[in-house]
This record gives sequence, C-alpha cells and structure tokens, in this order.
Amino acid sequence: MRVCKKCIQPDTRPGIRFDEKGVCPPCRFSEVHEKINWKKRRTELEKLADFGRSQNVSGYDCIVSVSGGKDSMRQALYIRDELRMKPLLVSCAYPPEHVTERGVYNLANLIEIGFDCITATPNPQAWKQMVKAGFYQHGNLLKSCEMALYITAPKVAIAYHIPLICLGENPAITIGALEVGSVTGDANRMKRSNTLAGGPESVKTKDITERDLYWYHYPSDDEMSWAGMKIFYLGYYVKDFNKFKNASFSIKHGLEVRKDTPANTGNYYNFESLDNDFSLINQMLKYFKYGFGRITDQLSEAIRLGMMTRDRAIVIAKRYDGACSDVYIKRFCKYIGITQKEFWRVADLYRNREIWEKDKKGAWHIKPAYQL
Repeated sequence: MRVCKKCIQPDTRPGIRFDEKGVCPPCRFSEVHEKINWKKRRTELEKLADFGRSQNVSGYDCIVSVSGGKDSMRQALYIRDELRMKPLLVSCAYPPEHVTERGVYNLANLIEIGFDCITATPNPQAWKQMVKAGFYQHGNLLKSCEMALYITAPKVAIAYHIPLICLGENPAITIGALEVGSVTGDANRMKRSNTLAGGPESVKTKDITERDLYWYHYPSDDEMSWAGMKIFYLGYYVKDFNKFKNASFSIKHGLEVRKDTPANTGNYYNFESLDNDFSLINQMLKYFKYGFGRITDQLSEAIRLGMMTRDRAIVIAKRYDGACSDVYIKRFCKYIGITQKEFWRVADLYRNREIWEKDKKGAWHIKPAYQL
C-alpha cells in the first residue's frame, strides 16, 4: 500500500492509479484547478441547459438526483436559480427502518424551498434482504442501496422523457475512481463504476425474484441511446463546487447536520452520512478492506483545498479513521436479525490480512509498514 505524497489517500482504492511520482489523480487535478478556463466551462454548461430546455416535453428541463444532503441542495438551487431551469427532483428514499429522521427532515426541507419531487421507495423487505446479502457476500452492506440510488434518476428520466440528468461531483476527479471512464463533465459511463459493478445479481438471494429488482437494474445502453440521455456532473463546471462549500451553502438553507463525534462516526466533518447511519458501518468495513475510511477522503480533500496540513491530517486519520460506535452496529444487527458476535465474525473475514495483524491479546492493528 502506497500513500499519496501530497494528501493521505492510499492506492488501495479500487480503480485508482498513482503517477510515477507517487501522487494520486485528485491531487494532480487540484494543481491545475486555478488554471482552468471556467468561463469556457460555463459556456459548455449553458449548452447543456439549452439542450434540456429544447427537449422539454414534460414541463421539466432536467432531473436533479437528490438525497436531501449538502450536494443535493447546492445542485437543485444552482440549476434553478443560476441556470434558470425548471428541474424535477428525483430521490430514492431509504425505507422507514433504514432512514434517519434527520434524512427525512433534510429532504423535506429541500422540497419545501420550492421544487417538484418524485420519490421512489423500493420494497423494504427485498431491500433488507439485499443489505444482508451485501454484508455477507461483499463486506459492503450498502452495495444494493447504492445501485438503487444511482439508478432511480435514469429510470424516471426514461419514463417521463426528460433526457438531461444532473449529478454532483465526478468521482474520478474528486477521489480518483477512474473506472467511471471520464474526467470531464460526462457522467454517462457512471454505470461502469465500481459502485454498480455486478448489478443486483451480485446481491440477489433465493427469496428475491426479478419482479423485486426494477429499481436495481441500470437502463441498458440501447435504452439510454433511445432516450437520448445526457448525464452530467455539475461539479465539473462550477469552480467552487466541493463538499465544504456545498455544506456551508446548504446549512444556510436549513440543512441539519450530525451532532455526534468523530470517535462515534468516523467522520471528521459532520455534514456527511446524514440520511442513514449504516453508512458509518460501511466506512468501517472499507477501512478493514482497504486501510482507509471516510476521514481519509475528507481530510485529503481538505489538504488539496489548503484547509489543513498533511501532518495534521495524518494525526487525525490515525486517531479516528474507521471508527464506528456500537450504537450503530447494534442497530444494524437488529435490522438484519443477527447477533453482534455474528456481525464481528463476518466483519473480521473482510479484514485485509496483508494490512492487518493481531497482537498477543487478540486485538487487530494495521501493520507498521501500512500505517500513515
């Protein structure tokens, strides 16, 4: 495992490739950020907006895929107020047992600002079965959830004949997930991402039929072509589109953030993982598999933006990355019907033995060679 020379991101992230000097793609992109011709990109964005308006047969110029979080608020208001477009918000909602009250409030708060919204809530029982299957089969309890979250907007776009879809950040640029196949504003290859790899078959159980999987199958290439679909990353075109600016903007518009500590959540900043608590567990599992969790992602971006030194970030990451309170683990165990002992049995199966080792007391530690 190599760690980027400029930030603290390791090369264990799926799809990432460091350059010959040991620097990750997001750091290289950040070096040229100020040199980008943002006026030209705004012109490109305006052309996309014109395309959306020209295709308006439904009353909507585009779809904005939202969860109610910081990026959703910034996207929706930018599309409406800056580009003067009429967006339809589309949300895939977590089922009642899964979503937090904070998440429900934030989505309602966004809609109340003045938007039409279509919300899809896939069958909660099938959802729960696939969450459990994702945990056991992949050490990723949100694998199926992420499929539904990304697939809902294209499904609605085809049904309502709204061919333009707005997403937030391009993960190739922000975290180095190069498998999405684009370092531009084009998001049409999102279906190739590691997040959506394998489709619902990868978490399907014997009790789930094809009738349960409508919201988990990404539209085919033929369907996308027939619909004339254009999906774009708004973050590519807006100079100050980042998690910190988006959070500050959204909090001013009523976004409710977390109040718990990094030791409980594995988040150094309190504006992420707002609509569900199980994502905190998923980040802990990511830490077991790849040697880093969400704090590494957060602090790496903070370093690139000049908000924190690398030395300070290393201290914080060593202390908090991968942390997750037993409160959330107990809640998850109750949700899928297993004991905490069984949870830890499965979770420990996903510890990367090249990175982790046990001490004489049976406690797990990252090996010295792989520590920051």
